[in-house]
Amino acid sequence: MQAVAPAPPPAAQRRRWIDWRGVVPVVVLTLFVLAAIFARHLAPYDPLAQLKGGLDADGMPLPPGPAHWLGTDDLGRDVLSRLLFGARVSLAVGFFATLLAGFLGISIGLAAGFFGGWVDLVLMRFTEIVMAFPVLLLAIGLAAVLPPSPAMVVLTLGLVGWTTLARIVRGQAIALREREFVEAARAVGAGKLTLMLRHILPNLAGPAVTLLTLKIGDMLLLEAALSFLGIGIRPPTPSWGNMILDGRDYFRSAPWLMAAPGLAIFIVVVACNLLGERAARGGAPS
Repeated sequence: MQAVAPAPPPAAQRRRWIDWRGVVPVVVLTLFVLAAIFARHLAPYDPLAQLKGGLDADGMPLPPGPAHWLGTDDLGRDVLSRLLFGARVSLAVGFFATLLAGFLGISIGLAAGFFGGWVDLVLMRFTEIVMAFPVLLLAIGLAAVLPPSPAMVVLTLGLVGWTTLARIVRGQAIALREREFVEAARAVGAGKLTLMLRHILPNLAGPAVTLLTLKIGDMLLLEAALSFLGIGIRPPTPSWGNMILDGRDYFRSAPWLMAAPGLAIFIVVVACNLLGERAARGGAPS
């Protein structure tokens, strides 16, 4: 009689089914998103209010303490409140800029890969021209000429962030357009738009979602860079980037002004990268 292998212990089964390296980034991002959504209820003070007693006797920001968990800034405003409301702006800009970049990249890459020929030639040469410019310099140039507003920052980031996605989607579309299920749909009379949207696009969802997850972190960093340079989100609207700019002159005497938003950006970007990496591996435990 053949011996039956013993069943793994319950702890081993739990480790097999729960991939903590994928769960932790999701939990972290969820907490940040919830904090941004409920910032009005969580923030202890008005983020724009210059609080009475918000500066010490020498007119310097207050350090972290029971009254102000993350201290105050150079105008006597509560840093924790500004950090929570800044999460609304920074995360929203990163998310919507990623959506715009995803729409442009997937549309251009899908059209180039499916049609081929002169369509592919024109679209890919245009993509390569955009890629020839450093992303940050191109974003600075666009932000400098567009009217200052969060919507314009989203437009700027979306217009500079689609190229890599377009090239990858194009390669996937070229491979998929010759597959048997596409040929079968074409043989029964499916039109080009139907082939693209119903047969090829759904099969691009996995790589596209992975790239877009990674792209959110890139967009957060670009928004922070533009705001730090003074051409992104403009004061008094708080964002993590302009909070770092506000604390630049106090990095020795009040390091918490730069540390709090900088740490928030670091945590969210790392969580996005870890989540994108797990998605790229298919969520399989290693």
